Amino acid sequence: MPIASLKHTNFTMDRLVFRYLLLTSVLTTALSAAKPPPPIVVDQSPAISATQSQGRTLKRKVAIARFTNETSYGRSFLVDKDANPIGKQALDILSKKLLDTGKFILLERADLEKINAELGLAGTSNTLKNAADFLVVGSITAFGRKNEGEVGVFTRKRRQTAFAKVTLRLVDVQSGMVIYAEEGSGEAYSEQKSSLGLGPTADYDSSLNDKVLDAAISNLASKVIENLLGKPWRAYILAHADGSYVVTGSKDQGLAIGDVLDVYSKGKGVKNPQTGMDVTLPGKKVGQLKVDAFTGESDNEVALASLISGDLPRADDPATYAAFYLQDTK
Repeated sequence: MPIASLKHTNFTMDRLVFRYLLLTSVLTTALSAAKPPPPIVVDQSPAISATQSQGRTLKRKVAIARFTNETSYGRSFLVDKDANPIGKQALDILSKKLLDTGKFILLERADLEKINAELGLAGTSNTLKNAADFLVVGSITAFGRKNEGEVGVFTRKRRQTAFAKVTLRLVDVQSGMVIYAEEGSGEAYSEQKSSLGLGPTADYDSSLNDKVLDAAISNLASKVIENLLGKPWRAYILAHADGSYVVTGSKDQGLAIGDVLDVYSKGKGVKNPQTGMDVTLPGKKVGQLKVDAFTGESDNEVALASLISGDLPRADDPATYAAFYLQDTK
């Protein structure tokens, strides 16, 4: 074969191999784009510290007073008859995270009217009056989305990003004071690519709204939970009857027979001249009670305790014990 003809044949083969490799690369890219990755959550929730998760914990009674959406995004696009669907979703997410710890008794507040109405239909005259130790008040202060796109020679990419910011306040019911406030944020995104027209269409990804709200609350919930667990568990003396002190607290809260509770007399109340608010001074330990038994059912259960140290009045009038409170012995 002539040398010129041989060179032409080799050149043609090289071109065919190059085109084959190029086509294979493009098709591989297109096929991989046809399988869009799941949405990615940027911020993950930190774990509760080991010091708070170990050992026995007496359960605090917590209620989420409200969770409102203060953003224009929610009012413009996510409006239902109650005008706060995103706020209700945030309330449900936070409620689940508190319950999942197993360290709190969560009291219903958002749908309390519906529960009392149901009790009325059942012919029950009593309404729920179980008071919480702490109230959680929440707001969604930022919530939005943005779309970004990139166009290449053979590929197109669209990225949908959602972001949210949540603020929570923790209120001590006894004093009405805000004892803790924190802000958390989250971000989630999804990407879709197409090559040579192959690949999924970049439709609106509504799941990002759920994921980013969960991320923002998750980043915040662990701090709120640890702060709640850091507050002392308290109970109160209701009366003295048949040789025992009747005190608030139940097995559902983690209280057990044989537990010893410190008795404190409430500190004196003084007014802070800088704020004009009343401040209660620290209480003084005056004795100890030991839990001997329980009586009552469900949320109406109380403990019966005996005095093992100190000197306390013995009266059946609850007003007699208004100046005392109980705390778990550390």
